[in-house]
Amino acid sequence: MKQSKVELLAPAGSYESMRAAVNAGADAVYIGGSRFGARAYAENLEEEAMVRAIDFVHLHGCRIYMTVNTLVKEQELFGLYAYLKPYYEAGLDAVLVQDLGVFSYLRRQFPQLPLHISTQMTVTGSDSARMLKEMGAVRVVPARELSLEEIRAIAGIEGLEAETFVHGALCYCYSGQCLFSSLIGGRSGNRGRCAQTCRLPFTAERDKKTVGKKGDDYPLSLKDLNTLELLPDILEAGVVSLKIEGRMKSPRYTAGVVSIYRKYVDLYFKKGREGYRIDPEDTRRLLELFDRGGQSGGYYKQHNGRDMVVLKEKPAFRTGDPAYFDFLDRTYGNEDVKIPIKGTGYFSVGKPARLTLEAKLAEGRREGGAFGETLLLQEEGQTVQEAQNAPMEEERIKKQLLKTGDSPFVFEDLSVTTKGRGFLPVQELNRLRRTALEHLEKELVSRYRREPVSELLAAPGRFAAPESPAAPERLKESRTAAAPEISVFVSTKEQLEAALSVLGEWKRESQRTFSVSLASESFGPEAWRRTAQACHEKGLLCYLMMPRIFRKTARDYFLKNRQAFLEAGFDAAGIPSMEEPGFFQSYAPEMKLYFDHGMYCWNHLAAETMAQMGADRVTFPVELNQKELMASGVDGELIVYGYLPMMVSAQCIKKTEEGCSKRPELLYLKDRKGKRFPVMNQCRFCYNTIYNCEPLSLLGLSKEAAMLKPVSLRLNFTVEDGTTAARVLRAFGREYLEGREPGQLPGSYTRGHFKRGVE
Repeated sequence: MKQSKVELLAPAGSYESMRAAVNAGADAVYIGGSRFGARAYAENLEEEAMVRAIDFVHLHGCRIYMTVNTLVKEQELFGLYAYLKPYYEAGLDAVLVQDLGVFSYLRRQFPQLPLHISTQMTVTGSDSARMLKEMGAVRVVPARELSLEEIRAIAGIEGLEAETFVHGALCYCYSGQCLFSSLIGGRSGNRGRCAQTCRLPFTAERDKKTVGKKGDDYPLSLKDLNTLELLPDILEAGVVSLKIEGRMKSPRYTAGVVSIYRKYVDLYFKKGREGYRIDPEDTRRLLELFDRGGQSGGYYKQHNGRDMVVLKEKPAFRTGDPAYFDFLDRTYGNEDVKIPIKGTGYFSVGKPARLTLEAKLAEGRREGGAFGETLLLQEEGQTVQEAQNAPMEEERIKKQLLKTGDSPFVFEDLSVTTKGRGFLPVQELNRLRRTALEHLEKELVSRYRREPVSELLAAPGRFAAPESPAAPERLKESRTAAAPEISVFVSTKEQLEAALSVLGEWKRESQRTFSVSLASESFGPEAWRRTAQACHEKGLLCYLMMPRIFRKTARDYFLKNRQAFLEAGFDAAGIPSMEEPGFFQSYAPEMKLYFDHGMYCWNHLAAETMAQMGADRVTFPVELNQKELMASGVDGELIVYGYLPMMVSAQCIKKTEEGCSKRPELLYLKDRKGKRFPVMNQCRFCYNTIYNCEPLSLLGLSKEAAMLKPVSLRLNFTVEDGTTAARVLRAFGREYLEGREPGQLPGSYTRGHFKRGVE
């Protein structure tokens, strides 16, 4: 399907980058304010500069989107109103959102503000996209790892726009699923503070022996994306917005990349596929602007691959092409593109001088008028006097009026008519022109303004009238238990046997609720019913934890095995992915859904929204500390033990280093400090999980954990053997069940963020 219209969307990490993007031909820019943005270290704009940027963009026929795409703590919700109010009223075109609580808040507080779903929300298919559209989203930016086929399915949803990345840096991890920088350094990517840990050197190991080629020390550093060759395919998949990454880069970079992509978007629409050819010089220029170690076409036509990975150290600094850089600075950085207008001057003796201006409204306008609407403005000046000597000539008047100077306008057509032997001082002509242009600018900007809004909050962080007051009750049903449930997640047969044995003993001695959750990556349909029965025979509940990444492969797998799933007797399904609530809504609507920590629930509004999406239970986030969890307004399950997933990626360490064996295997990544991070290639659903080098353990902190009043306490087992799993379970049982001293865990461990949290 060939789009009749497409948007070229540029990054703006500063006011200067915003100007360069517009001057170079962008249709829209995305930019961060002083808070809530996923690039906390960019030169984000304060209020005055942001309002000025909104006006600038609208004057030039473009749109501007603000990034509010971080996870938001409960106490920060109250600041959203004052923060966004001036931008909303100035005519901000849309907001990009990651946090479901923020999404809910903005839908209620600013109902006329279009909401775009950030790639940080990890949308991987049409089920989540359709659900988000029904909740009020107008556009979705899916995960960058999706294929053209998967993108086409999302783009085909009526009433929902699809925006995809076409150029710039690629994260190794699915965006929104990375805790690497957070867990090892306290700088959370979910808070816009990523330390780019993936750009550091790592060595892949098996049994403490290096695997792969010598010198391939950067297996997590991906080449940058370049889709010039793929633009026709992307556009014909139904994508309406082509997004360039780079809010941390310079105005020169922005101008260069935008101008090149502008050229090829226009070429495609002018000449179609048949006339679409890439000039090698433009490819070279893109590398001159930034080269991390090469470029690739990304994931559009391949699931992963060694050819997408840098592997070597970033090339040394180069001076680049001075002539080309000077051209970019002069053409797009130093002077703004002028807005074309038409004018008519009328000067008749005895009547006020009159200047009429005509301008087209910017296509970015969404409300109150048609796209391309013409605006007419008439300005009157002093009365034209009878000339004592030489009268004003039309050409002389025209020459003076054409001097638009520092204004944003330029006359593309100006006609002047005089009647009689008239005269006006030159300074009056200048005043007439200047005043008319100022009024035109003010009038154009005012067309995008919105009516002032009032705050809907009755108290900090709490809505007076939630949309669905009954929905949150779903999350409180399990609070009726006398004590929190003890839940154990298992990834191997040996861990399962240990869990059945230990939990079975506990259940015989207690009326408490105990459960086992099976990793769907490890336990297939042939084991579902048998395992669920084994749990039930011991008085244990049995859950199936769905895949962390749910794409077409996983969707087809569960549709094929739907009957086996329904007949297995699972008591609930664990939901770690945005894609899965919509899938269950269609294919297993009666199943209880327990949202995992990958469904980020940082505030009470996120919990409310998840309840409306079908959540019967949520999981406390792993990046908040104890005090923040207590203040969050969230009732959920608390993870008290386990190797936390630091990265979930479409790339595969095993495939990169040795080739694909289609067999799950445990490898390790060793960093420059000697820390070793377990890596599992999850072949059933073809993604890779990198775990923290030490397990999270809240052993010894049972009193602090109890203060959260969790509905459940969960222990996650991933890379442990059966003996270790049993030993860990018994240690936690001594403290959390019996109130005794727990003893020591084998090996080292971390408290994670339970004590420190993230900024």
